[in-house]
Amino acid sequence: MDSLTTTSVSTAAGDGDHTPTTPTTIITHTLRLIQDDNHDPYSKIEAAKEIRRLTKTSQRCRRQFSDAIVPLVSMLRSPSIEAKAAALLALLNLAVQDETNKISIVDAGALEPIVTFLHLGNLNLQEHATASLATLSATLVKRSTIGASGAIPFLVELLGHGNTPQVKMDAIMALCNLSSEPPNLALILQSHPIPYLVNILKSSKKSSKISERCTSLLESLVGFEEGRVSLTSEEGGVLAVVEVLERGSPQNREHAVGTLLTMCQSDRCRYREPILREGVIPGLLELTVQGTANSQTKAHTLLRLLRESPYPRSELEPDTLENIVCDIISQIEGEEQNGNAKQMLADMVQVSMEQSLRHLQQRALVCTPSDLQITSNCASEVSLK
Repeated sequence: MDSLTTTSVSTAAGDGDHTPTTPTTIITHTLRLIQDDNHDPYSKIEAAKEIRRLTKTSQRCRRQFSDAIVPLVSMLRSPSIEAKAAALLALLNLAVQDETNKISIVDAGALEPIVTFLHLGNLNLQEHATASLATLSATLVKRSTIGASGAIPFLVELLGHGNTPQVKMDAIMALCNLSSEPPNLALILQSHPIPYLVNILKSSKKSSKISERCTSLLESLVGFEEGRVSLTSEEGGVLAVVEVLERGSPQNREHAVGTLLTMCQSDRCRYREPILREGVIPGLLELTVQGTANSQTKAHTLLRLLRESPYPRSELEPDTLENIVCDIISQIEGEEQNGNAKQMLADMVQVSMEQSLRHLQQRALVCTPSDLQITSNCASEVSLK
C-alpha cells in the first residue's frame, strides 16, 4: 500500500507568505495518490485528509493543491461515508479565501452531492455541506448557479431545524450571500424563512453575528409584500425587529431601522400602527443622535412617516424632529411608553445641544474673527448639523 509520509515543514523566507512551506515531495506524492484511481480507497481517503491538513492555514498550499479538486469532487460520490467526509472537508479548506478554487469546485460538479448531503440524514455531512455552501456562496460569479442547484429550500429548513448553532449560522450566512441575486431572493421568500428568522432573533443576543445576518436578510425580504405580511403575521415579529433596533450592534440596528422603514414606505397606512404598537419611538430617538450615519437618516425619515398627519406643518409650526415626535407621542397609548418616549426626547435634545456646542467650539478654533464677520459659512455648517 502506498502511504503518506509525514515530513517536517520548514519556514518560508521572503516569498510573501508567512505560513510554513510544505516540501514539494509531499505535495507531489499527495497529488499522485488523490489523482490515481488505481490506488486503494484507503490511500485516497488518507490523501484527502492530508490535503485538508496542509491547506488549513496555508494559502500557498491551496494554490498548489488546486489540481486535486476534480478527484476530490469525484470522491463526494463514493459509497463510503468516510470518503465523502474527507473529500468535503478538503474541498472546504481549498475554497477558503481562494476565489479561483471556489469557482473550480462549482465547475467540477460539487453542488449536486453537496446539496444531497443537506438532507441525507448524516449530521456530520450536513454540517460540512452547510459550511461549504457558506464558503462557496462568497464568490459573486457562482451565486446564481448555487441558487439554481436546489440548495435554498434546504438551507432555509436548517434555520429552523439545524442540529447545532453553527449549522444555523452557516445556513444564514449562505442565504445572505445568495440573496444578493434577485432570483435567489425570490426563492428564499418562497421557502418561508421569516418564522425561522424571527425565532432566531428572539433567542439570540441582539448584538450577535447571527442576529445581524438575520436582520440583514429580513431587510431584503420585506421589500416584497409577501415578506411584509409574513413578518407582521408572525407573533412577535415586528417586536423582534424593534428589540434589535434598541439593543443590537450598530450595523444590526441599521438593518433593523431599514426593515421598518421599508415597510412603512411601502404602505404607511397599513404598517404604521403595527410598528408604533411595539414601542419603537425610544429606540428611533436614540438612533437619531447615536446611530451610524445611515441609521440616523433612516430614523429621521421613519419618524416623519410615523406621525399622524401625512401633511407638512405650516410655516408657523416648523417640521422639526421635536414637533414630529411630539405628534407621535400624543398618539401613543400607555403611560409608561409615553413617559419613556418623552424622557428619550428630552435626552435627545440634550445630546443634540451638547454636540452643537462641541462643533461651535471646534469652529471657533479654525475660524478667525474676520471670517466670522465677513461670511456665515461657519454658522451655516453648524446649523446644518
